[in-house]
Amino acid sequence: MAKNIIGMKYNEWTSGKDPLSARIAVFEHIRDIPYAIVPELRDPHAGPPGLLTMNKGSCVPKHFLLALMFEKLGLKIKYATYLFKWDDPRIKYPDELRKLVRRMPVTGHLACKALINGKWVLVDATWDLPLKKMGFPVNERWDGVSDTQNAVIPIEEIVHENLDERVDHSAKQRRSYTDEEIRVYEELTGKLNTWLASVREK
Repeated sequence: MAKNIIGMKYNEWTSGKDPLSARIAVFEHIRDIPYAIVPELRDPHAGPPGLLTMNKGSCVPKHFLLALMFEKLGLKIKYATYLFKWDDPRIKYPDELRKLVRRMPVTGHLACKALINGKWVLVDATWDLPLKKMGFPVNERWDGVSDTQNAVIPIEEIVHENLDERVDHSAKQRRSYTDEEIRVYEELTGKLNTWLASVREK
């Protein structure tokens, strides 16, 4: 079933399109899946089909899926982790959330780099379009060949040559969090997801 839904969506999104149009279509469809933190979708195997089935997910399953589909299109892919802080001044968090994100530890954001026309291009499909009104740096239009903007303000870039490197890095990072940092992250997950859902309804 997992492979079926990925294959079905791939065919639906790319059928009859030239390579450029196909990769733009894949990007836009994944970007438009509502962003939400869903911890169980961090797994690289469960994440992509779960993202499509639940129609929600964070940067992690979004870019696992994007990588799979870009590879089907014949593109070479690398994973890129960007260390960042959730307290982004561009985002119009409500006061309660702003206080919470200020307590968050440095976190890892996942995006992809695709080899397009001989250049490694940043492709970031994190934020869905309705979030733009709250200051999220949404990639509204991608030309299929140039870097997108990063979904976060990066402190550091860590490029992973393959999926295993990314999984190992993420596991080490999670093990480094204190109990208090884990508690804050869990609190943020519920409150952020609820707020983002309310933003989309406005």
